[in-house]
Amino acid sequence: MPRYKLTVAYNGQAFCGWQRQAEDMTVQQALEEAFLKFTGTYPSIVAAGRTDSGVHATGQVVHVDLEKDWRTDVVRDAVNQHLAGHLVAIMTAEKVDDEFHARFSALRRNYVYKLLNRRSPPVFERGLVWHLKRKLNVEAMREAAQLLVGHLDFSTFRDAECQAESPMRTMERFDVSQENEMIYFHLSARSFLHRQVRSMVGSLEHVGSGKWKAADLKAALEAKDRAACGAVAPPDGLYLERVDYPETQTK
Repeated sequence: MPRYKLTVAYNGQAFCGWQRQAEDMTVQQALEEAFLKFTGTYPSIVAAGRTDSGVHATGQVVHVDLEKDWRTDVVRDAVNQHLAGHLVAIMTAEKVDDEFHARFSALRRNYVYKLLNRRSPPVFERGLVWHLKRKLNVEAMREAAQLLVGHLDFSTFRDAECQAESPMRTMERFDVSQENEMIYFHLSARSFLHRQVRSMVGSLEHVGSGKWKAADLKAALEAKDRAACGAVAPPDGLYLERVDYPETQTK
């Protein structure tokens, strides 16, 4: 059976997360139903990572095995046609080796969190950013974010319902930048804990607003206690931007 690697984009406002649920519409369900209409059978779709309700993606990656050897452009266009009405689309489709696995082959996940920092509320960006009126100190957040880079115990920034076996993760990148009224948090790691990104961004907001110093963020990290975490940032501003893979696994 030929295996296809699909890069998928979606607006998280329209879905209750990635993983299929009994009642609410999810991204996985929308894709599976579109493939059913296209091929006549339910496929097994595997994603690079699950996203929570309200979280977006510009570069989610999935793999799917199909019974027929379709051209990649046919797969992309036919499934997108059946996705009409859903805020999700296949951006690219390519054939890959059987060894390729969307989740286990990933070298790193790259996220971006967008924060609109101005007095006026968002209009076109509503539901797509975290809006804060109070002025934030971007330089203070940029410096404090470096305390979260490295191989660390992220228990403080781990959701209470996280099912990961270990709180240890290696944060390869945590950059904070600003363009006009938008503040961007760029993060890269092989894997993340449940709600880790939103927990860290929310805690960095405490630094930016002056509620915390960098030393307070460090103390929260070293506490290894969820109770030490700052407020969790809303899902609106979080995007799974890109997933990196070894080039040898793509055809």
